[in-house]
Parts: sequence; structure tokens; C-alpha cells
Amino acid sequence: QVQLVESGGGLVQAGGSLRLSCAASGRTFSTYVMGWFRQAPGKEREFVAAIRWSGRTTYYADSVKGRFTISRDNAKNTVYLQMNSLKPEDTAVYYCAADLSPSTVVAQHSWDYWGQGTQVTVSS
Repeated sequence: QVQLVESGGGLVQAGGSLRLSCAASGRTFSTYVMGWFRQAPGKEREFVAAIRWSGRTTYYADSVKGRFTISRDNAKNTVYLQMNSLKPEDTAVYYCAADLSPSTVVAQHSWDYWGQGTQVTVSS
């Protein structure tokens, strides 16, 4: 069982930056693939980024590539999402996810564990 708690959301102006954190419980954190998804009002939850256990393999949605960076600190059981050059269309609730081996990284049904989410609002 893994419990995930996100933090770091807030209100920021377009062009600004935020860093989201996701703290995970459990002694086997380093074996899990970790991911971030987001859901804007009236829209489906969508994939943002994911990172494998070693940290050397990462995946990004095209919409955030070059602006967002996912990283993890296995000693702290924490995964991060550094978001730069934020746009109003990045406004959403951001969710942390974990799975030992998601069959399809970009598909939310592939992930077993979810956090409660943190709101990110980007003003124009």
C-alpha cells in the first residue's frame, strides 16, 4: 500500500514557476514508477510526466515538454514536478500517481495509487 500527499500548488502569474512535491509512504518507494497527471475543470484527467525508479528514464506530455521537469529523491520518498513558463492552460488540479509497472504510462487506468491533488492556478 502506498499513500501519496501532494503539496506546492498555488496561484501564479503566467510565465512564473511552481514546484510540486509528492511525499509517499512505504519503504518500497524506490521500486515504484511515479507520475503526475492533471485535470482541468470540465476536462478528462491527462498525463503530464512520469519517472522510473532510477530517475534516468522520464516521460512527458508534449504540452509540457521543455517547460516541466520531473525528478525524484528516493532517500526522501518524494517526487517533484518543477513547472516553469507556466501558461493559463496549465491551470488544473495536479495529481501524483504511483505504480510498480504501469502498462501504459500515459493512461490513468494503468496506475494503482493516487494522491488527493493540489490546485495550480495560472493567471493571465
